[in-house]
Amino acid sequence: MSRVAKSPIEIPSGVNFSQSGQELTVKGSKGELKLNVHPLVLVEVEGSVVQVKPHAESQEAWAMAGTFRSLVNNMVTGVNSGFERKLELIGVGYRAQAKGNVLSLTLGFSHPVEYQLPEGVTAETPTQTEVVLKSANKQLLGQVAANVRAFRPPEPYKGKGVRYSDEQVLRKEAKKK
Repeated sequence: MSRVAKSPIEIPSGVNFSQSGQELTVKGSKGELKLNVHPLVLVEVEGSVVQVKPHAESQEAWAMAGTFRSLVNNMVTGVNSGFERKLELIGVGYRAQAKGNVLSLTLGFSHPVEYQLPEGVTAETPTQTEVVLKSANKQLLGQVAANVRAFRPPEPYKGKGVRYSDEQVLRKEAKKK
């Protein structure tokens, strides 16, 4: 039985939570997010508290309730304060530059990599080797960060590449003669 689903979600002031059938809509200062709820899950709103419960007493229903409780909580947090992910570029000549909704990366290829950011994600480059991605949608933000990292993942010998700021890269020792 999911213990995650049992804890209620507090809706902060400034966040508008509405439900129509199986679709949830959360609006806040950072944007608007929508979610279609699984048929096994029941969402109840009482004042400024949201409770996610299973429709039936089955293991699958409790698991879905826990999953959707986490998704709804991430939506509320995202539209209220937003999420951010920091990436670092390690390597000689590796640079990043944000131009509107395009992220231009120089990663040692013969051409610069131009990455079109999806709607709802913004990029900032405080320095040439740092990229800060921001969004209200946690899942979309993680996917965009993974896509940018996939252009040049960190390699284990010199540690060059694009890595998350909190990522630890295991280094290998070079081959000896």
